[in-house]
Amino acid sequence: MRHIGPKNRIARREGIDLGLKTPGSKSHANLLKKINIPPGQHGAGRMKKVSERGKQLRETQKLKYIFGLSTKQLKRYFIHAVKKTGNTGFFMCQMLEKRLDNIVYRLGFAPTRAAARQLVGHKHIKVNDKPASIPSMQLRTNDVVTFLNEKSQKIPAIEKTLLNKDIIMPAWLERKATIGKITGDPTSELIEKQIILRLVIEYFSR
Repeated sequence: MRHIGPKNRIARREGIDLGLKTPGSKSHANLLKKINIPPGQHGAGRMKKVSERGKQLRETQKLKYIFGLSTKQLKRYFIHAVKKTGNTGFFMCQMLEKRLDNIVYRLGFAPTRAAARQLVGHKHIKVNDKPASIPSMQLRTNDVVTFLNEKSQKIPAIEKTLLNKDIIMPAWLERKATIGKITGDPTSELIEKQIILRLVIEYFSR
């Protein structure tokens, strides 16, 4: 089950911005001010020594929250990745990055992955000129992603996001106006800046 509680509390507990709040919003600004202060009345005073298993769990939780998945869904990606010959963590990252909702977010079509998921679920997105409504849909190189119509682009939150010039586009994505294209295979670089993948793999390997 996805977490539906306070999102800033989650991010403060993990100590990083998980991308759960719209950049530039008041809530996001408040988070950045307190990102290094754990939630709760006693804040940092409650910090305890964490076991190796605890560290593995924390990294797994971070990855789960970033992509808005349940533990069961995340483990399914691990099972598919471990069947491949090579780096399990890398293959797992590739599958997560290739999700349609993630690509909509990476292209700057939505302010958060949750918003991207909703955009896809409400059929505002097309893939290769065909309406798509499954957030977990796996895309491939040369697939083209765009909005269903101009009305979809005029949703206030989406329209504001499309004007953001500070979006960092991954090297494997290309965007021209409101048309996005997958130009290559995703890397694990962006995820590894936030997550220690080795600990996630160890967590699911037990």
